[in-house]
Amino acid sequence: MTASPRWWRGASFRFAALYALLFATSMAALGSFVYWSSVDVIERQVADTVQAELRGLAEQYAEEGLPRLLEVIQQRSSPGGDTDNVYLLVSPTGRRLAGNLLAWPEAAQPNGEWLRLKLYRTLEHTEQVLVGARAFELQGGFRLLVGRDLGARESLRRTILEAIGWGLGAALLLGALGGWLLGRYLFSRVETVSQTSRRIVDGDLTQRVPLSGTGDAFDRLAENLNRMLARIETLMTGMRIVTDSLAHDLRSPLTRLRSRIEMALREHDALPPGGEGEGQSLDRQVLEQALTDVETIRGTFDSLIAIAEAEAGVTRVSFESVDLAELVAELGELYEPLAEESDCRLFISAGGPAPILGHRQLLAQAISNLVDNALKYGASGGEIRIALSRRDGETVLCVADRGPGVPAASRAAVLQRFVRLDESRSRPGSGLGLSLAAAVAKLHDSRLELQDNEPGLRIVWTFKPEEA
Repeated sequence: MTASPRWWRGASFRFAALYALLFATSMAALGSFVYWSSVDVIERQVADTVQAELRGLAEQYAEEGLPRLLEVIQQRSSPGGDTDNVYLLVSPTGRRLAGNLLAWPEAAQPNGEWLRLKLYRTLEHTEQVLVGARAFELQGGFRLLVGRDLGARESLRRTILEAIGWGLGAALLLGALGGWLLGRYLFSRVETVSQTSRRIVDGDLTQRVPLSGTGDAFDRLAENLNRMLARIETLMTGMRIVTDSLAHDLRSPLTRLRSRIEMALREHDALPPGGEGEGQSLDRQVLEQALTDVETIRGTFDSLIAIAEAEAGVTRVSFESVDLAELVAELGELYEPLAEESDCRLFISAGGPAPILGHRQLLAQAISNLVDNALKYGASGGEIRIALSRRDGETVLCVADRGPGVPAASRAAVLQRFVRLDESRSRPGSGLGLSLAAAVAKLHDSRLELQDNEPGLRIVWTFKPEEA
């Protein structure tokens, strides 16, 4: 069974994280707007209040003079008044005349502009406070500062920031939960389609995408896919019927022709000694050549059918556990006499059991083709090795010879159908051996590589283990 990816690498986690991030970003943007709007509104209200207060005091000074202004400021800055208000009146020389500030702030310019000041209000205050104020110069050089403690503004600011922080935390949690639930639903529907597709790729064309019955976009997609799959199944079934009928219709006359040729050869061999003339000898050669051609046609035809089945994946439904070591050992025993006839040494190293999930007949045919090619083109090197080993959890089959090999530029081409190199055209063959092996390798989700054996050709076939 394939190891599942770690949960934080899964699509559901990424979708939930993105959903939570977008949700939290939206909440942060909304919270920032509320924060700046609230703080700005409060400060504008304080600034307008201070401006109105300053204007009123300036009018009283202009109408009733300095004594009345002193009386009003002392009254408003007394402990019984609004403790958040700030007042200060100083003489032209800077001497404090009235108010609840100790001294005129150096940063306060009497130009009427809005100021934010940190200062000690009275002797009783040991910490500086933030004050919003306006300063104004009266007639006669007197200076008047009116302000208000912005502590309420700061308290509101902290409260809003805390609320935004908690809101962001909740938004991240809810966004992650909502994204996970939504992603789980979406990807479960996608995974259903994916699993159905994998079973179809494995050769089971009867599979269909299940419907949830909600009539949503996924159900409509599933309905369209099912109609498409039904059409494909109909076409594949029709094609299979045609190919099976064609195979039967072609195999039957070829088999009958082979039987007749063999019967003619047996009748020829039954003639009495000395009764064979020059014409009869020629007839025998023709019959033997015709029998060879029939066998070649049948082999080519069978190879094409096997390649078509492997590439279509229709045989994958009949996969079973196959011990490659046992299969290699059996094929080695079969080919040892042929290697001896070719004056070639055959070395076989199968090792312990090597189970894989596959089609035994196609695997045997593909491996036989590899060994056939090695005997046909590499026997001149005097040595052929078939080795089966385990590497990084994978099963590796290697067929190596010491023949002329295949140039690196031609290794991809020889895996195609009917491709034969110029130097091999003098030998019998159809150019389908390696192409069948490549098709079977693809059917088994394995890798077939042609490498240089220095000298010769080394074919490395890498299989995934049965439990993968």
